[in-house]
Order: sequence, then C-alpha cells, then structure tokens
Amino acid sequence: MLDVGDQAPDFALINDQGEEVSLDDLLAEGPLILYFYPADFTSVCTAEACEIRDHFEDIRSVSANVVGVSPQGEASHDRFRKRYELPFPLLDDRKKQVIKAYGVNGPMGIGVRRVTYLINQEKTIERRVLADFAVKHHVQFIEQVVEDLGGY
Repeated sequence: MLDVGDQAPDFALINDQGEEVSLDDLLAEGPLILYFYPADFTSVCTAEACEIRDHFEDIRSVSANVVGVSPQGEASHDRFRKRYELPFPLLDDRKKQVIKAYGVNGPMGIGVRRVTYLINQEKTIERRVLADFAVKHHVQFIEQVVEDLGGY
C-alpha cells in the first residue's frame, strides 16, 4: 500500500459516462481525494459514497476534487451514481490495474481495501486512511482535509 510521501502512480480509467479520465485530469484544478471501495450498492460502500456526496460542496470549496475507484464497470457505476445523486465520478477498474498500483487489492487478491488518499498536484501522497468497515474514519479524513485546505 502506498504511504505518505510516495509518488502516486499515473493512470487513465473509464468513468461512469464512458470517458477516459487520467490522474493529470483529476489534479488539474487542485488536490485529489482518491478513494477506493469494494463494490457499488453494498451497504457500507453506499454509506461512504453518500457521506462523500454530502461533503462534496465543502471539498470543491477548497479547490479539491474527489473520485471513487472500484472493480465494477461503467454501467454499474452509472446506475449507482444516478441512484444516490453522486456529484463526483466513479472509475471502472475491472482489471484492478490501479487498485494494484495503489496497493489496495484485498487479501490474496480478493476484493478491494477501503482506502482514501489525498494526492497533491505534484502527485505526492499527502495523507492516507485505511478503514475497511469504519466509514466514519474516511469521513473524518475528508473533513480534516477540507479544514486544512482552508474550509470550515
């Protein structure tokens, strides 16, 4: 798993609208909150996505961006995003290339760890939180990022 101070691996994935999105694209306007989650429509993943949705305006108010990555395809991501009115993109990593590059593949290659990274515009990991089931840790992480970047 990547740690604070590590360089964030470059990537390009397809979003829920079928468009290719790169790390450079996501960092164009400011720092990136990159969160990895196991699956669309599961209870914990839905709670996490909705918490991030509820903090989206705060995230954008400090010129940060947010994106979710999981191993479901764009059609699943599109349904998930629409159903829960998520204002941020979800990226398709069915081949788990980015999941593996960021070190968040589950034990023995099964599943995906719930990890959130803050990546600065120089592509350096500034912060990280790992909490497979405790969504509150990810929410607190995001609130702290927003506070430190000038919000609240």
